[in-house]
Amino acid sequence: MNDKQLIQCAFEAKKAAYAPYSGFLVGAALLTTKGRVYLGCNIESASYSPSNCAERTAFFKAVSEGERAFAAIAVTGAKRDAEESDLGWAYPCGVCRQVMMEFCGPAAFRILVARTPEDYRVHTLEELLPNGFGPANLA
Repeated sequence: MNDKQLIQCAFEAKKAAYAPYSGFLVGAALLTTKGRVYLGCNIESASYSPSNCAERTAFFKAVSEGERAFAAIAVTGAKRDAEESDLGWAYPCGVCRQVMMEFCGPAAFRILVARTPEDYRVHTLEELLPNGFGPANLA
């Protein structure tokens, strides 16, 4: 699967987002090293703390089905009904980056952050979480 296809999957995932409080809709598409894609969306709760980000939703779905090796994730997010000129960059939060660190090689795992299907940035996890703490630190 190429980058644009993965990003398109993230836009599809965003359609299922449940964000009645913030109105900020996020979609993620997680690509395994075997080529399988797991979708995730953000899911809010009235008490906020049990809310879940799109990236962690995708990871938890994949891990719960036995996946442990990941190549990339595409993420997109915006306020409901935002105009294209108002779109920002919906980077993964710190907690999501830490979950990625648990399962992904920081130098190789790619994070695609998209404003539109054609306007996106590509980073490694290492770029977004320098000196991250992961399983190797406990060995």
